[in-house]
Amino acid sequence: MSDIEIRDDRAAGRLEAIGGGEVVGRIEYFVLESPATAFVPVHTIVEPAHEGKGIAGSLARELYGIAGREGVVVAPLCPYVVKWAERHPDEAPASDPELLRAAKAWLAAHPGRF
Repeated sequence: MSDIEIRDDRAAGRLEAIGGGEVVGRIEYFVLESPATAFVPVHTIVEPAHEGKGIAGSLARELYGIAGREGVVVAPLCPYVVKWAERHPDEAPASDPELLRAAKAWLAAHPGRF
């Protein structure tokens, strides 16, 4: 993993893992503004040639790290991030059910986004 760089492309809604000059994994997310500001991860994707190297976990960890540094919460809808958060409660605070409902409603109202 030392040769992987993680960068946040907030405008595109992607947290990307870069290796060898190319994107080898990403978390696709959106920023929910109401009822509170939250990062909402929707998909985690790792290119097949890079699976099993801890990239998805590193992306999830960094997403929660960014959220913590910015004072924002994470409301995960991505099944991988949900499971990662359950396994790492010390790094991934539980999500408010109201935020999760709001995130699902936003996603339903924007079906072409993801």
